Amino acid sequence: MTCPHVADLPAAVAPDNAEGCADCLAAGERNWAHLRICLTCGHVACCDSSPRRHATAHFGASEHPVVRSFEPGEDWRWCYVDSRIV
Repeated sequence: MTCPHVADLPAAVAPDNAEGCADCLAAGERNWAHLRICLTCGHVACCDSSPRRHATAHFGASEHPVVRSFEPGEDWRWCYVDSRIV
Protein backbone atom coordinates (compact mmCIF):
# COMPACT_ATOMS: atom_id res chain seq x y z
CA MET A 1 0.00 0.00 0.00
CA THR A 2 1.23 3.48 -0.72
CA CYS A 3 0.10 7.06 -0.32
CA PRO A 4 0.80 10.34 -2.12
CA HIS A 5 3.28 11.38 0.58
CA VAL A 6 5.72 8.64 -0.48
CA ALA A 7 6.09 10.24 -3.93
CA ASP A 8 7.46 13.44 -2.36
CA LEU A 9 10.27 11.71 -0.42
CA PRO A 10 13.93 12.19 -1.36
CA ALA A 11 15.65 9.20 -2.97
CA ALA A 12 17.74 8.61 0.17
CA VAL A 13 18.39 10.20 3.55
CA ALA A 14 21.29 9.75 5.94
CA PRO A 15 20.47 9.23 9.62
CA ASP A 16 21.29 12.24 11.77
CA ASN A 17 22.32 9.87 14.57
CA ALA A 18 23.07 6.16 14.20
CA GLU A 19 23.56 5.72 17.96
CA GLY A 20 19.89 6.05 18.93
CA CYS A 21 17.15 8.59 19.42
CA ALA A 22 18.80 11.96 18.81
CA ASP A 23 16.36 13.74 21.15
CA CYS A 24 16.75 11.25 24.01
CA LEU A 25 20.54 11.32 23.69
CA ALA A 26 20.52 15.13 23.75
CA ALA A 27 18.57 14.94 27.03
CA GLY A 28 20.96 12.35 28.49
CA GLU A 29 18.40 9.52 28.24
CA ARG A 30 18.71 6.06 26.70
CA ASN A 31 15.34 4.48 27.52
CA TRP A 32 13.72 4.23 24.07
CA ALA A 33 11.91 1.07 22.93
CA HIS A 34 12.33 1.23 19.13
CA LEU A 35 13.71 3.72 16.65
CA ARG A 36 12.25 5.39 13.56
CA ILE A 37 13.96 7.45 10.86
CA CYS A 38 12.24 10.37 9.16
CA LEU A 39 12.36 9.75 5.41
CA THR A 40 12.30 13.48 4.67
CA CYS A 41 15.27 14.65 6.75
CA GLY A 42 16.89 11.58 8.37
CA HIS A 43 16.02 12.47 11.98
CA VAL A 44 16.25 9.35 14.17
CA ALA A 45 13.75 9.31 17.01
CA CYS A 46 12.00 6.93 19.38
CA CYS A 47 8.62 5.28 18.72
CA ASP A 48 5.30 5.69 20.50
CA SER A 49 6.12 2.71 22.75
CA SER A 50 8.95 4.81 24.18
CA PRO A 51 8.34 7.20 27.09
CA ARG A 52 9.03 10.42 25.10
CA ARG A 53 7.52 9.47 21.69
CA HIS A 54 10.01 11.68 19.85
CA ALA A 55 9.21 10.37 16.33
CA THR A 56 5.59 11.52 16.64
CA ALA A 57 6.76 14.81 18.18
CA HIS A 58 9.08 15.29 15.19
CA PHE A 59 6.14 14.81 12.82
CA GLY A 60 4.10 17.34 14.81
CA ALA A 61 6.87 19.93 14.68
CA SER A 62 8.08 19.34 11.12
CA GLU A 63 5.06 17.90 9.31
CA HIS A 64 7.41 15.37 7.68
CA PRO A 65 4.86 12.62 6.95
CA VAL A 66 6.70 9.29 6.54
CA VAL A 67 9.03 7.35 8.83
CA ARG A 68 10.71 3.97 8.43
CA SER A 69 11.67 1.57 11.15
CA PHE A 70 15.32 2.08 12.09
CA GLU A 71 15.49 -1.37 13.68
CA PRO A 72 17.76 -4.06 12.18
CA GLY A 73 15.88 -6.35 9.80
CA GLU A 74 12.79 -4.11 9.53
CA ASP A 75 11.94 -2.00 6.49
CA TRP A 76 8.30 -0.97 6.90
CA ARG A 77 7.22 2.65 6.56
CA TRP A 78 4.45 4.58 8.33
CA CYS A 79 2.63 7.67 7.07
CA TYR A 80 1.46 9.86 9.94
CA VAL A 81 -0.90 11.86 7.72
CA ASP A 82 -2.72 8.80 6.39
CA SER A 83 -2.26 6.73 9.59
CA ARG A 84 -1.15 3.61 7.74
CA ILE A 85 1.73 1.44 6.64
CA VAL A 86 2.95 2.52 3.20
